[in-house]
Amino acid sequence: MKRLVFGLLGAVVLSGATAYAHHSFAATYVDTQVKIEGELVSFMFRNPHSFVHVQAPDDQGQIQRWAVEWAAAGQLSGITHDTLKPGDHVIITGNPGRTAEDHRLRMRSILRPKDGFKWSGDFQ
Repeated sequence: MKRLVFGLLGAVVLSGATAYAHHSFAATYVDTQVKIEGELVSFMFRNPHSFVHVQAPDDQGQIQRWAVEWAAAGQLSGITHDTLKPGDHVIITGNPGRTAEDHRLRMRSILRPKDGFKWSGDFQ
């Protein structure tokens, strides 16, 4: 019986530690929005967060590879792993990362002008 109680207690503690370890968007991204426009390099449709990588110019006009953090696959209703393809021209708005040199964004919206595909939303 003692083993069962300690086992359950251990499971509760470990599961709480996992939830606590999830990062805060406020700690990673600033509360302003920027827009980038460029060519999609890759789309990683996965959990806990999907990512879009885009080649787009920075403020100085230099082409950079941007890592855009999106929602988890399960939160992206209507989106599949085939929705976006390398080479797609996209326009993304998002919250920039706190370290500008990292070229990271938190996705707020995405538009693919060639066919009008768009997504806009908020996720936690």
